[in-house]
Amino acid sequence: MANIFTSSIGKKLIMSISGLFLIIFLLLHLTINFFSVIDSLTGKFGAEDGLFALGCEFMSLPVVTVMVPVLAFGFVIHILYAFILTLSNIKARGGYSRYEVASKAQAESWASKNMLVLGIIVLGILAFHLTHFWADMQLKEWTGTEAENPYYLLTATFGQWYNVVIYIIWFGALWFHLTHGFWSAFQTIGWDNKVWIKRLQVISYIVATLIFLGFAVVAVNAWLMA
Repeated sequence: MANIFTSSIGKKLIMSISGLFLIIFLLLHLTINFFSVIDSLTGKFGAEDGLFALGCEFMSLPVVTVMVPVLAFGFVIHILYAFILTLSNIKARGGYSRYEVASKAQAESWASKNMLVLGIIVLGILAFHLTHFWADMQLKEWTGTEAENPYYLLTATFGQWYNVVIYIIWFGALWFHLTHGFWSAFQTIGWDNKVWIKRLQVISYIVATLIFLGFAVVAVNAWLMA
């Protein structure tokens, strides 16, 4: 068991599993946020029975709330092992890269060489996101105070054009991070044959692009609705 936490392969496996778990959360988060776009098209933006409002109520259910600490732990583990792998690689090779790559395609990928930098950008703006949304919704519910209206938070945050720009930069960094991280995670857990690697690389771009465009549309739509 100790080898899982100390060996290079074990560390990559932990990174991969935690990363895939975070991608699942991103897709769930995107789905609920995109309800706000649907609400604006159906005339229910701001309504108590709007899809976005209902989605936020779902996220406040105890079963989902319990997952927040688990998610936070998974994110911390993912970032921690990213630093550990990068520092180990710097020490072993005398230069910067994410970690030892297994193929020429991976070695030539700009994203694969800058995964830590991209991760730091994502982490930095995530802190901004938590202070603008999570702190005014789930955190307030935990402390027994009334949560802010989710539609108000959207328009108040994205009503400022520079916040839209900040978020698009975040989504852009996330896009690069996912285009490599998604297929690399599956490669680490064993899907590394020639047929599936090519398919997973294509799927990685599809998933990353859907997430980027979805969140970007949510931000721009909220700016238009402000």
